[in-house]
Amino acid sequence: MADTTSLVRSSAAELYDAHVLKNYPRAPVTLVRGSGTRVWDDQGRAYLDFSSGIAVSSVGHCHPHWVGAVQRQAAELIHVSNLFRNPNQGELARRLVGYAGPGRVFFCNSGAEAKCFKVICATGGFHGRMFGGMSATTRENVKRGFRPLVPGFEFGELNDIGSFARLADSGTAAILVETIQGDGGVNPCTAEFLSGLRRLCDERNLLLLIDEVQCGAGRTGRFFAYEHAGIRADAIAMAKGLGGGFPIGAMWVGEGAADLFVPGSHGSTFGGTPLACAAALAVLDVIEGEGLLAHVSRASGPWIAQLRRLAADYPSQVKDVRGLGFLVGLQMASDTGPTVTALRERGLLTAPAAGDVVRLLPPLNASEAELARSAEIFREVLAAK
Repeated sequence: MADTTSLVRSSAAELYDAHVLKNYPRAPVTLVRGSGTRVWDDQGRAYLDFSSGIAVSSVGHCHPHWVGAVQRQAAELIHVSNLFRNPNQGELARRLVGYAGPGRVFFCNSGAEAKCFKVICATGGFHGRMFGGMSATTRENVKRGFRPLVPGFEFGELNDIGSFARLADSGTAAILVETIQGDGGVNPCTAEFLSGLRRLCDERNLLLLIDEVQCGAGRTGRFFAYEHAGIRADAIAMAKGLGGGFPIGAMWVGEGAADLFVPGSHGSTFGGTPLACAAALAVLDVIEGEGLLAHVSRASGPWIAQLRRLAADYPSQVKDVRGLGFLVGLQMASDTGPTVTALRERGLLTAPAAGDVVRLLPPLNASEAELARSAEIFREVLAAK
């Protein structure tokens, strides 16, 4: 009998070329297995995965606790609609409220759904691929081909509180920003800017909506990245790393706005299923049980210092290094394509952003040795040019 698994793997490129839409610039690599920070392709080659599924595999690939929790839940109850309660959803909401503060949680299937939506956003931001999210960005490559989009969005300059204040008027309902713009090129909000937005929202009676889809779930050494600024949000969108590889989105809404949602006002078929919540609960178990917030805070400083030395040593190639915790971008002097390819060929997987930025998004449990190795590989690539 034919080995159908090997047949599918050996013909993956042909299958993609014949049957899959070409909306992604996929690398010529077929990944088939993962463990911890490593993945393997169908040729048996190992890679250090510092793309993490674009900040999704927060506790690494196939963490034993996560796998066990998902396996147990898959054998018990996978899906029920939100017409009924399920215990995992209630427990996950309780734990997320513990991180975010008094309020309530709405569960959905992706970060693009986890937004409350005149709304003032930041130029260069990215809030997902649904119509509301696409409307909340200035980036033409995101909007192209999808017009007409949702009206009511205006844009201030990131870290320029005056530009937001000038736009806020009697028709404004909210301000929406990513704490760190990920896809836009790893551009962090300063603490002063976030504090200024909080004051502005309080003064004008606006909601402050924080997008933590990519930078949340521990990636910066705090569970939410905005915590570094010492502010509070009115609503928080989260997804990606929350599920550790299983699709889940959530929106926390503070007590002051939670009553805006009544039965029938919003919904999601796949939001907060027993299986999705089991995966997210396992992620929280690992983050808390293995002290990963403290690990990210401790290990990221020396690692980012190593990466900044690259910019000092190769100024004609690396223009800037920015980010926080395990969300770091190296802005290159030219298009990232050749650099991303060269890194992959040397065994390091990364994620490009904004055309000229290489994102490094290691799992939260990446070791100090693995972090150092990523910087070494980057140095090898720069030295070879």
